[in-house]
Amino acid sequence: MDLPIRISDNNWEGLTIDDEHHLENLQKIAEKPIGKLNLDDNPNLLIFPQNLEEYGDKIGKEYVCETKEGKLCTGNIMGFIGYGDTKIRIHSRFAQGEDDYFLHYMLRKVFSINLFDLKYHADEESIFDFLIYLFPAFLKRAMRQGLYKEYQTREYNDANIRGRIDVARHIRMNIPFAGKVAYSTREYAYDNHVTQLIRHTIEFIANHNYGGGILQNDDLTKDAVSQIREATPTYSQNERRKVVNQNLRPISHPFFSEYRHLQRLCVQILRYEEIKYGRNEDEIYGVLFDGAWLWEEYLNTILKDCGYIHPHNKISQGRVSLFTDGSGHRYPDFYKEGIVLDAKYKRYAHLELQSIDGDDLHQVITYMYILEAKHGGFIVPWQHSLEDFDSRTKILNGYKGSMKIYGIIVDTPAHNYEDYRTQMEQYEKFLATQLSLL
Repeated sequence: MDLPIRISDNNWEGLTIDDEHHLENLQKIAEKPIGKLNLDDNPNLLIFPQNLEEYGDKIGKEYVCETKEGKLCTGNIMGFIGYGDTKIRIHSRFAQGEDDYFLHYMLRKVFSINLFDLKYHADEESIFDFLIYLFPAFLKRAMRQGLYKEYQTREYNDANIRGRIDVARHIRMNIPFAGKVAYSTREYAYDNHVTQLIRHTIEFIANHNYGGGILQNDDLTKDAVSQIREATPTYSQNERRKVVNQNLRPISHPFFSEYRHLQRLCVQILRYEEIKYGRNEDEIYGVLFDGAWLWEEYLNTILKDCGYIHPHNKISQGRVSLFTDGSGHRYPDFYKEGIVLDAKYKRYAHLELQSIDGDDLHQVITYMYILEAKHGGFIVPWQHSLEDFDSRTKILNGYKGSMKIYGIIVDTPAHNYEDYRTQMEQYEKFLATQLSLL
């Protein structure tokens, strides 16, 4: 099996690809917006964030990669993607060596993964193994909407008629007449193709070399697993392929929206062996994470405990208005009384405001104005020493608000993941302390 092409995110200088066959396959992926790749005809491609519309059109319009004059270039997207036997491993530009601790640390924080035996390389094997660790978070999120149910046609043969009589079946089964009537009815059922898919995924994970423990990781997960098992009495391991094929078309029920994401994750997990050995040569497959989204969601795990609001576009939560009549909705990354903060997943040589793009700077100033905030700031990944960690505060003309850049050191040398995690927790506390003084 060919090794994946390894490249960092935001590599605009490009990596030379000498193999014409790989270049031809890359054309199936390159120069295609994420919003176009994330279609129902690519069931083996999983993209985060899954609700692209929640974050505006910008993410959906981004490319995973581009090919220019025989070179592969990348943007903000990290993870693993492939077509045929051509596979790309895109690691964080802030990673040190082969161990992409930064990517895995953010994923653990965002998806509340508490186990510590996951591999840290961003290769194909570990990226798909990571899907197993995402399963409990997706399961619990879906189960908050209730156990999935849908109308199904059920056939009965008894004396309690409550549906349409099936004349042909009645004649076949009940002559001579003995008090029973054959009939069918449409009724809500919890044992359906979606809950069966979830059940198959649960049993697959339960028998995985190191995945079984995650099903016992907390009481909510254990309860959700128990409910799914009780709801699927007709489960049969031999019907796995049939159940997967029944779920290749995503559900569209407006109430059970979270089950659509869980359904796609389950299909990914159960079809991994097929993907791994190249049985889907004409399909795009992989697991991708938008770096800007992941950085923003990671920061939310820190800032929510500091009282900051993190707006969500899709549910109109936390939005602000430009005008007094309530129109002109905007969604700052983070804000609370007197403070507006913007997350920036970019590399900066200096923590100076002149390094910030003009449009980003103007946007935060606008938010400060309409929220009457006295302080605005940017939070960025930082790659330098603690001595260079702090930046100088600048005062705006006009209403005299202040602005500053804050950094979290993300590429600190570490002997292992536990060492890296300990250091990151210290930097997070330092950031929280800085913000508490505003």
